[in-house]
Amino acid sequence: MHQYLLFSPEVAAARAAGKPIVALESTIISHGMPYPQNVQMAREVEQIIRDGGAVPATIAIIGGKICVGLSDEQLELLGTSPDAMKVSRRDLPFVLAQNKLGATTVAATMICAELAGIKVFVTGGIGGVHRGAETSFDISADLQELAQTSVAVVCAGVKSILDIGLTLEYLETHGVPVVSVGQRGFPAFFTRESGFNADFQLDTPAEQAAFIHTKWELGLKGGVVVSNPVPAAEAMPKEEIDRITGQALQEADAQGVTGKNVTPFLLSRIKQLTEGRSLATNIALVKNNARCGAALAVALHTTH
Repeated sequence: MHQYLLFSPEVAAARAAGKPIVALESTIISHGMPYPQNVQMAREVEQIIRDGGAVPATIAIIGGKICVGLSDEQLELLGTSPDAMKVSRRDLPFVLAQNKLGATTVAATMICAELAGIKVFVTGGIGGVHRGAETSFDISADLQELAQTSVAVVCAGVKSILDIGLTLEYLETHGVPVVSVGQRGFPAFFTRESGFNADFQLDTPAEQAAFIHTKWELGLKGGVVVSNPVPAAEAMPKEEIDRITGQALQEADAQGVTGKNVTPFLLSRIKQLTEGRSLATNIALVKNNARCGAALAVALHTTH
């Protein structure tokens, strides 16, 4: 057992019984949504995974430990603590060593999931190459993590605030396959289509599991992006979200917002500009990803 890992009773029991487990990140709770919707969403997503035949393991850094699976009190703590740090690969040793409260990003959650032996991770959207990265070098650590850490990441693509074409180029360079579910197009978080295609379309959990097993059995380390578009009924019109994203990006630039503060700023501003509709879409896509991720975890488990 890894000295920094602390499993909740539910996750420990699932490990002992050999049940499929799905990792969940905590930055979406602390930095991605307002309270109380963030905590309510986290609880509902965990229940969707249980209903799908798997066990949820929300991951966060609390009390000098990587907590794999959180109690209701811990979810509340993350959802209401303004001082929770946003933890990526770089920050993980600092937050653990300094005993600070940390919410894990996609990259950090992948690291922790791999340490805990969890193969499937559900999130909203992954990070990517930011617009203007050719001069700012602002590229999410999530992409580098996908290149080296063997966890399948179920997401609704990447947010339209990013340079989606460059993000897909970067993933291709690092040998990270991008799989789409139910369509050829790569989704853009709030919308079903980004204007780009995924590498492969695999619609069933069995097909996805066979692909992922084959990749890892070949010794090809690194993650797989399973891009699962938001349901059509809850998606936002692409033109509207593109226009609003452009406005929010200009405002971030004008206000000198940089680095890891950019995404929370943009999501908050997009929520204001859409009068809350983007938050409803965000919650819907996370729940949809939870259903997809639970089915994938079960399929990976049965083909193991």
